[in-house]
Amino acid sequence: MIIKSIELSDYRNYDALKLEFDKGTNILYGDNAQGKTNILEAIYVAATTKSHKGSKDREIVNFNKDEAHIRAYIEKEGAETRIDMHLRKAKSKGIAIDGQKIKKAADLLGLCNVVFFSPEDLAIIKSGPAERRRFVDMELCQLDNFYLYNLNHYNKIVNQRNTLLKDMYYNPDLKETLNIWDMQLVSYGNKLIERRRLFAEQLNDIIYDIHKKLSGNAEEIKIVYEPNTEADDFERKLKYNHDRDIKSKMTSVGPHRDDFSFFIGGIDIRKFGSQGQQRTAALSLKLSEIELVKKITKDMPILLLDDVLSELDSNRQNYLLNSIGDIQTIITCTGLEEFVNNRFKINRIFKVYCGNVTCMNDEM
Repeated sequence: MIIKSIELSDYRNYDALKLEFDKGTNILYGDNAQGKTNILEAIYVAATTKSHKGSKDREIVNFNKDEAHIRAYIEKEGAETRIDMHLRKAKSKGIAIDGQKIKKAADLLGLCNVVFFSPEDLAIIKSGPAERRRFVDMELCQLDNFYLYNLNHYNKIVNQRNTLLKDMYYNPDLKETLNIWDMQLVSYGNKLIERRRLFAEQLNDIIYDIHKKLSGNAEEIKIVYEPNTEADDFERKLKYNHDRDIKSKMTSVGPHRDDFSFFIGGIDIRKFGSQGQQRTAALSLKLSEIELVKKITKDMPILLLDDVLSELDSNRQNYLLNSIGDIQTIITCTGLEEFVNNRFKINRIFKVYCGNVTCMNDEM
């Protein structure tokens, strides 16, 4: 799978842009705040409907405009697919595949699998639980439509249940309806718990060898899924915490409070690991993500690296670059020296300056 080209209109700092990518390694270089990351974000949005930053559509559209457009051409097994996305500040986005409008994001997800790696991901181990849940959710939503379906319904029910808890302050009789929401929450939540547990097992099968090589055979890593509640105890805990939830006006039990821990030699590196261990574990995690996508989809994902190399030492840089292999990769950086020093093969180079992009290969 590769992305052949992308066209942007009124997207962030781009009035109009069209780029054609090589199936190998593509470099976007230029000073900071010129728009390099915006291109990677647009690719990610076209593939997942969401920004990797969590930005809302109204934040993505050019400041002086009301709407923006993304058009991406994807090629898989020789067949080309066109993705059109219409982003609006005041309305929900419109999506079409080969000119046919779709109503659900599930119809798009999985069509184009991407792995996004940014400097912020290097802090995923020591960040709060929300960041680790977000990593798991964003990957599973690309790989599993059933997970996306269950997650969307679960989140809606949590929000509706929280609204009910707030309304009960003025109308205590509404407590009788809590059980109805509890049943739905348990139904969808148990499916999330089951899939997240499997996801941790699948990652462990891959990350062990990657991390051992990355650490020079010095460390053995294990990911542990920490559900806020086990599936067979979810309903009981919800009922037990009714009064607490009513008082706090929030749902205190469920997968929306899950976490994942990372152990090296029996030590939880979220709390007690060095910065070097945490960063190496994060790199191992992203490399494992690539391998998991390949294993499940039987295809190569598109790899987006946003100024990550500048955050890694030479050994980790070399390991990452050598791990890319035949994957189509789009990399942002401020200079080309790191690639020249690593004698890394570059297929296409783009210079980004103030919202303008020039293909340097055309000038060579």
